[in-house]
Amino acid sequence: MAIVSSTGFAHVRLTVTDIARSKAFYDSVFGWPVAADQSDKVDEPGVRDSQEQIYGGTVYQTPSGALLGLRPVAAAGDTFDSERTGLDHVSFAVGSRAELVAARDALEEMGAPHGEVTDLSDFGLAILSFSDPDGVHLELTAEL
Repeated sequence: MAIVSSTGFAHVRLTVTDIARSKAFYDSVFGWPVAADQSDKVDEPGVRDSQEQIYGGTVYQTPSGALLGLRPVAAAGDTFDSERTGLDHVSFAVGSRAELVAARDALEEMGAPHGEVTDLSDFGLAILSFSDPDGVHLELTAEL
């Protein structure tokens, strides 16, 4: 018997080095509505340590109802490493393989690091891997 009966993820928060740069990236890529934003206060005393002020970050409302947060507490120059304990990547569903191709082209245009659209036929999925400005690995997934 499980200890917890959960219905799924409520939110994911990513640690970032530059909240303005990260917001611009996530706004461009996803365009989700902002659920909460304290980024204009990020440099005020105590804000980066305040849970109530969401650490001077931003929280997006995804179409699924889950939240995606950005927390600007990483040191300048710090970068993500998917091969260390913690997060490997975050994957977001899209409606079709054609959307993956369009996203790849748009990421290319904006200069964001990305891979190619890859069909994982055994899983019935196609994926597109890319990275945010801090190198956090992201993925788009579509059913084949």
